[in-house]
Amino acid sequence: MKKYQVIGIGNAVVDVISQCDENFLDMMDIQKGVMQLIERERAELLYASMQRREQAAGGSVANTLAGLGNLGLRTAFIGRVHDDALGRFYAKAMEEDGTDFVNPPVAGEQLPTSRSMIFVSPDGERSMNTYLGISAELGLGDVDDAVLSDAELIFLEGYLFDKPGGKEAFIHSARTCRAAGGRAGISISDPFCVERHREDFLSLIENELDFVIGNEDEIKSLYQHSSLDEALPAVAAICDLVVCTRSGDGVSVISGGERTDVPVHKITPVDTTGAGDQFAAGFLYGLTTGRDIRTSTEMGCAAATEVIQHIGPRPKTALGVVFRRRGLID
Repeated sequence: MKKYQVIGIGNAVVDVISQCDENFLDMMDIQKGVMQLIERERAELLYASMQRREQAAGGSVANTLAGLGNLGLRTAFIGRVHDDALGRFYAKAMEEDGTDFVNPPVAGEQLPTSRSMIFVSPDGERSMNTYLGISAELGLGDVDDAVLSDAELIFLEGYLFDKPGGKEAFIHSARTCRAAGGRAGISISDPFCVERHREDFLSLIENELDFVIGNEDEIKSLYQHSSLDEALPAVAAICDLVVCTRSGDGVSVISGGERTDVPVHKITPVDTTGAGDQFAAGFLYGLTTGRDIRTSTEMGCAAATEVIQHIGPRPKTALGVVFRRRGLID
């Protein structure tokens, strides 16, 4: 038995969450519903404008690992934080959530720990303004072959493709894990991320990975298709397992050439922050524990439904309880 069932590699970002109205978004020139990369000066301005802040250890893959830890899996996270107040908070929070924080906070760096100002509008949409700081500098020196070889599965965060070091770390990590008998997959992260790195994404998916998870816009963007019915088979032609979340329209999966469509229970969200991250947690839990594709997808949908019913990107109700209520586990 390997030490870790799932290892995540991604941006270590402290999430700072606040509610706002549409006028505030317009006034601050914040693009609604997407993640925008910002510089340090703007990060400080937006932070100062926030009221009734909630702070949590975040980052897309880190949030997924929190969900997996909530379900009792053995997990670890590989990421970079500075040895500052936010970095120490982040490392401690991950450990308290049951996930090993493999790399200790880095001392002597000029770049501070990353943070994302997340503004939640009345319809539950989240607008993320992320200052990447030190986390974007993750590279080959941050991944340990012994750790990677001791994982059943590694899950990569597409946002880290914004720097060459991240790309190198991803390719090396996937190869190392798979050479030791594990599986590797990626969360595409954002359609704009795909636009920046389409060729690299496609090469990674085809040559290094066992599965890919993305939303409808991200999946369509990979091959620049306007139709999901064209995009899904195109991606499935280069990767055995492709998972596409479609918000209120459910989830579509192609596994081994067979398509499965799973509907969702539509509810009015309080905050959609972390919905995709927790879907991945539920789905990967099913995948890691030997469930079939439909059950794994239903687990993902159940986890996403839980997280959109409250502020914050991580579960507040034990996901095992959520799954039992839906008859997904005994």
